[in-house]
This record gives sequence, C-alpha cells and structure tokens, in this order.
Amino acid sequence: QVHLAESGGGLVQAGGSLRLSCTASGRLRSVFAMGWFRQTPEKEREFVAGISWSGGNTYYGDSVQGRFTIAKDNAKNTAYLQMDNLKPEYTGRYYCAYSNGCWSSPSAYEYDYWGQGTQVNVSS
Repeated sequence: QVHLAESGGGLVQAGGSLRLSCTASGRLRSVFAMGWFRQTPEKEREFVAGISWSGGNTYYGDSVQGRFTIAKDNAKNTAYLQMDNLKPEYTGRYYCAYSNGCWSSPSAYEYDYWGQGTQVNVSS
C-alpha cells in the first residue's frame, strides 16, 4: 500500500501563486512516476501535470501549459506543483497520483494510488 499526503492548497487571488506538495510513503517501488489532477463538481477528473521517475520528462494539460511547473525530489519521495499566474478557472480539488512505473500519463486509469486531495480556490 502507498500513501500520498498532499499539502499547499488554499485561497489565493487571481494572478497569485501556490505550491502544492505530495509526499509518497509506504511500499514504494524502486521507480515510480507521479501526476496531478484537478476535479470540480462540474467536471471529471482532469489531468494537470505529470512527471517521469527521472524527472526528465514532464507533461502538462493544455489549460495550464506555461503557468504550472511540476518537479520531483526522489530523495524525499515528493512531487511538487508550482502554480503561477493563477486564474479562477483553476479552482478545484487537486489530487496527487502515483504510478508504478517510469512514465507518467494523462490518463487517470494509469495511476495506482491517489491522495485525498487539497483544495485550491482562486478568487477573481
């Protein structure tokens, strides 16, 4: 079993920044990829960003390209999501996801474990 603990959500004004963190613990594989997804009551879980085991490959959803940056510290088993120039439409609950493998994916079905999520609210 793998446990994911997210932190860093909150309320921010449009144009502001937040940094989310996600630390994995438990029975971790020697290599694993991580991702972030966003969900709102109106939409299905939406891919935000993903990062490979090495950190050398990163992927972003079209809506956040150029505003968000994903990073990973393997020594700490932690992934980060730096969110800059936030817009109200980025409001939602952000979930960290863990995949047993080297590569991340925009598909939620490719992830094996999920965190409880952290709420991000962006006011206009």
